[in-house]
Amino acid sequence: MPRWLRQLTSIVDIFILVTLLFPLWLANLGFLRVLRLWSLSRSALFWRPLVRRGYGPWREVVQSAVNLITFLFVVTGFIYTFFFREGSGFAGYIDALYFTVTSMTTTGYGDILLPGPWGKLTAVVIMLAGVTLFIRLGQAIFRPNKVWHPCPQCGLQRHDPDAVHCKACGNMLKIPDLDD
Repeated sequence: MPRWLRQLTSIVDIFILVTLLFPLWLANLGFLRVLRLWSLSRSALFWRPLVRRGYGPWREVVQSAVNLITFLFVVTGFIYTFFFREGSGFAGYIDALYFTVTSMTTTGYGDILLPGPWGKLTAVVIMLAGVTLFIRLGQAIFRPNKVWHPCPQCGLQRHDPDAVHCKACGNMLKIPDLDD
């Protein structure tokens, strides 16, 4: 099996392509096409020009924000498809988006509830994932910047920009200085 076929982004792209090729059978899964945004945010094609322009340090923050936005719209599409779709049109999509945002932020609601035990379980999963994604975004924004340089001894990837030795194993690092 080729290496590219074992990557999650390739599997997502293939699944999205299948939903495009067979819309009669997979029309309800069309909302997953927004996952292409997530896949794109991880590609070198997207990041190469940004790194050249000096936006490399923002990669983790941007990817965390894209994760949050992608999750928001995938879950909104799921909620709309399986709970609000019956003749609701655009107003139903807005209700699904409202439900998703209030569940993700755990601010609570009361005016819109998903019916039955599956609806409650869906709300719980959205809340847990939303809290996790917000925490991850906060870490990416407020955690000190690290340099991506693998330690030849232990393989630790992230180091302080001025590190001389690896924090994990103490091995001497030779991190190139990009400011020179």
